[in-house]
Order: sequence, then structure tokens, then C-alpha cells
Amino acid sequence: MGFTIAQGLVIVFLIASTMAGSIARPCGNSNNTQTSKRIVVGDSHHWTYGFNYSKWAIKHGPFYLNDTLVFKYDPPTPNTFPHNVYLLPNLESFIKCNFTNAQEVANETQGAGEGFKFVLERPWHPHYFACSVHEGSHCLNGTMKFLVIPI
Repeated sequence: MGFTIAQGLVIVFLIASTMAGSIARPCGNSNNTQTSKRIVVGDSHHWTYGFNYSKWAIKHGPFYLNDTLVFKYDPPTPNTFPHNVYLLPNLESFIKCNFTNAQEVANETQGAGEGFKFVLERPWHPHYFACSVHEGSHCLNGTMKFLVIPI
């Protein structure tokens, strides 16, 4: 599946939103300290097929250093879709949903219960998340993937 203009616009908007949030937040002001947050990915939808996580990330940004993303999803059963969480290495892999050099950060069972926790520890480093299930179709449909750039 090729890169679409809509995908490009979503990525540009997400990066611009993140940058705007960091510019709006004064630096060095001891009265304005940022504490890390615990953020459930997808809110009450959790990490599930058919929900648009790029839109969710734009709505919830900016993300900050040491924020914890919590991926909650049911373990696989005959009645549910399995899910996992991969960290893709770069923007091209993210756009194309290419998992060749991606790192699995949570397998199909780790989202159960309290969920899998991922701490954003690299400032200004894009983190590209996606689900690789069903040969990447959960990512390829454009919904089960998102990026964050912690500030």
C-alpha cells in the first residue's frame, strides 16, 4: 500500500501539533513543572482494530518525556482479534507498515489486565507504534498505528 496524501497530512499535523505544544510551554519556569502522565492508548477503546490512533494521538498531544503509554488489549481467543505492539524504526516503515526491522515491544498476551506499559524515554525522538497482526493488515488499513514525539 502506498503513501497517501491523507497519511502525509496527518503526520505533518501531528508533528506540527507536538512542536506547537512545546513552544507554548515555557521552559525554565519553576512554577510550571511537567509531571509524567499515564496515558491509556485509545482511552476507553483501548488498543483495538478499527479505531484511528493517529487521530487519537493528535487529540492527546503533546506527549512529554517519561509519559507512560499503556496498551490494553484482550489476549487472543477464538472470538477476538489478537493484537501486539511494534516499534517501527523510521517514518518510511511507519508509512508502509513494513515490520522488517521493527522491534516487538509487546506480544499478543501482554496487553491483558493492567496492560503493557511503554515509557517515552527519548526526547524529540519519534516513536512509531503499530500492530503487525494479520500480515500487517491492522496497520495497513491506517488505523492501528500512530506516532509520538516526546518533548
